[in-house]
Amino acid sequence: MTDTPLSEATMLASLREIQLPAEAAGGLAAELAVAMGGAGLCALGVVALLRLLSRRRVLQTKTLGDALAALSDAPDPERRVALLHLLRAHAPARYAALKADLYRPQGGPDIATLEAEVARLV
Repeated sequence: MTDTPLSEATMLASLREIQLPAEAAGGLAAELAVAMGGAGLCALGVVALLRLLSRRRVLQTKTLGDALAALSDAPDPERRVALLHLLRAHAPARYAALKADLYRPQGGPDIATLEAEVARLV
């Protein structure tokens, strides 16, 4: 190390080429491997973040009555799916009977019928 300070031009010139020297082991192949590894880590981070943001909220209640009360303010499509999940979990035989109608053009039972089915279980 010398005692003389570096000039600003010398420092800027040394910052422009931040890469492995040509005589370094691996050369271009090592630089490509590092770039691909960095891109892979960034992609994994983005996927993990998207997965975290797109997780569905699971309705966690202690009783079936609490679940029905929590669903009262949900939009109709979400409430219908949640009611079908509750019916499948608590009355699998009744859900199996309704399952065949779910894929028809009318889409199976309406929300009032599903609420009545689940309310009967309470």
